[in-house]
Amino acid sequence: MAMLSRAGLRVLEGPYRAAVRWRNSRYDQGRAEIVPLDVPVVSVGNITLGGTGKTPAVEWLARWFADQGVRVGLVSRGYGAKPGQISDEALELARKLPDIPHVLDPDRVRGARRVIREFACRLVLLDDAFQHRRIARDLDIVLVDALEPYGFGHVFPRGTLREPLSGWSRAGAIMLTRAELVSEIERAAIRERVRQYAARAVWVEATHSPQCLESAGGERQPLDTLKGKRIAAFCGIGNPAGFRQALAGCGFEVAAMREFADHFAYSAADIEALARWSDELNVAGVLCTCKDLVKITLPWPGRAPLWAVSSRLQITHGRAELEAALRPLAERAKAAF
Repeated sequence: MAMLSRAGLRVLEGPYRAAVRWRNSRYDQGRAEIVPLDVPVVSVGNITLGGTGKTPAVEWLARWFADQGVRVGLVSRGYGAKPGQISDEALELARKLPDIPHVLDPDRVRGARRVIREFACRLVLLDDAFQHRRIARDLDIVLVDALEPYGFGHVFPRGTLREPLSGWSRAGAIMLTRAELVSEIERAAIRERVRQYAARAVWVEATHSPQCLESAGGERQPLDTLKGKRIAAFCGIGNPAGFRQALAGCGFEVAAMREFADHFAYSAADIEALARWSDELNVAGVLCTCKDLVKITLPWPGRAPLWAVSSRLQITHGRAELEAALRPLAERAKAAF
């Protein structure tokens, strides 16, 4: 049965790969329209499905440009949200970047024009847009998850690649995320593999560093509050293994962890079930990610308090080179006023 399943996925992989190559060739050869904007554009994306840490990277970039005095605006498709609702990534970014305009629109050209027109933004930051090639961009930053950098070597549905690894050639910068979770030898091997396709791209390594515990009401506590204590954890993200390893690195004693699908929408019944589960475990706290916490709008009914582990992206290698690529865009944006 497993052999038949693999054979079926292999058959489906061919048409998907062909469709991706055909689409990219249309843009590469100028047969598909690429729309220029009046302001610099930076895109953040990846070539694999699942979580690579785009939201922390977008947050870091938005803060960096804001610190340079640039009026930056975010544009995303709003993937994972039901009609009339806001995606979990957008909710998380709104909480962390309350002063940065963020437009969600399936038509990203329209969204980008809106963030320029209505919010007077002078630089557009495109979230999860590496494969969205309709908007001309000045810099493509592609994230590579250190825990699964190659998408199992195959495009969807046989693997988790959105496009072949050769797509890295379009990147101006490659950022290895969760770099702290693999050895220096493994990081070097990934870098060499990437260099086969993107020899001129700026190479950046970054960690997702837990900073504190944060409640739904905005209260913050140091990580040491629960260090060495029994906790329960849950998440609905693209890379639960990364969250599990982050918890271990903080020194928490994880009694049990529940994993849900990426972009999982928690219902009242789900919250009640999680509260009963954690009560039975007799833990000192219940932990989730910020992406999960923003979707839990009801008061937490469990005996142990619910906290999100708030993390920040920290660049450990290549920051000067990345800033050298970003600085001319910031100067152009400020000159547009």
